[in-house]
Amino acid sequence: MTEAATQTKPLKYKRVLLKLSGEALMGDDAFGINRNVLAEIVQDIKEVLELGVQLGIVVGGGNIFRGVALGATGMDRATGDYMGMLATAMNGMALQDALRNAGVEARCQSALAMNQVAEPYIRGRALRYLEKGRVVIFVAGTGNPFFTTDTTAALRGAEIGAEVVLKATKVDGVYTADPKKDPTATMYKEITFDEAMKRDLKVMDATAFALCRNQKLPIKVFSIQKRGAMRRVVLGEDEGTLVY
Repeated sequence: MTEAATQTKPLKYKRVLLKLSGEALMGDDAFGINRNVLAEIVQDIKEVLELGVQLGIVVGGGNIFRGVALGATGMDRATGDYMGMLATAMNGMALQDALRNAGVEARCQSALAMNQVAEPYIRGRALRYLEKGRVVIFVAGTGNPFFTTDTTAALRGAEIGAEVVLKATKVDGVYTADPKKDPTATMYKEITFDEAMKRDLKVMDATAFALCRNQKLPIKVFSIQKRGAMRRVVLGEDEGTLVY
């Protein structure tokens, strides 16, 4: 679609928080970062930025940390969580590098002090970056053990005034049951927070879900593997599941 054509359709969301799982970065590989998958994600991000969207990203670390999880058996939970935070920083650095190589200005902000590789998380600075059209990648979770990157996404989304949390997964929405196990499962186009809780749908972990609900911050679940899906979401087209 031409630039002129895209301008005729207004944005549904101007500022968003993208929750990107570590698993999404590894594609079909067993672990690590698949460079082809990363390049496709960067292209999708670039497309929404060109529409004028302000974008913050929270990235997980499962693609790296799960690779050493067996060696962490019996490890103190807090220590394991800090290791997971470091894995998110590695993913954030890779994403920042790929974005910059594609001509997109990006900044990594970390909840843990690691000044040689990432800025400290400072809300006011993050907001200024977003207003200037730069992507802000939030790494190292909340900086505290016992919290997931889902919770980080809800927290950072609320802090930056995002209009929606975009939860990018390998599934194209929220289903009545696991579509891989139940062929009769159907996808919700939209569902309320209360109904999702009543049906025990695993949209996000309980802490993240409660925070989004209390802050009236909707969640849009979509597949990161579908090219152009993120662009369709921010334009308000029929894509994924809205939890509100």
